[in-house]
Amino acid sequence: METEINTQELGEKIVRVLKSIYDPEIPVDIYELGLIYDVMVNTDYDVKILMTLTTPNCPVAESLPKEVEDKVKTLDAVKDCEVEITFDPPWTQDLMSEEAKLELGML
Repeated sequence: METEINTQELGEKIVRVLKSIYDPEIPVDIYELGLIYDVMVNTDYDVKILMTLTTPNCPVAESLPKEVEDKVKTLDAVKDCEVEITFDPPWTQDLMSEEAKLELGML
């Protein structure tokens, strides 16, 4: 009998990993910044993350997606992780969580 994937539990673990990754220019994690648009997990435990960057010429455009991929792959349940960068819709400060805005003195 196949074990049911607890995608919610795995999703929460992935979010915890994402909250450990910071934008080097802003002292807030990429999840609270609103850079993560979607996290998808399929039945093979392959994870696909759709994310954006604060700007297309962000200094970490090369390293940040790789860091996200590598850190998510450290989770035991994850078989593979693919990170796709999109600028549609472009990131704006409106995507930031209240916590991030508070941290940056914007509230």
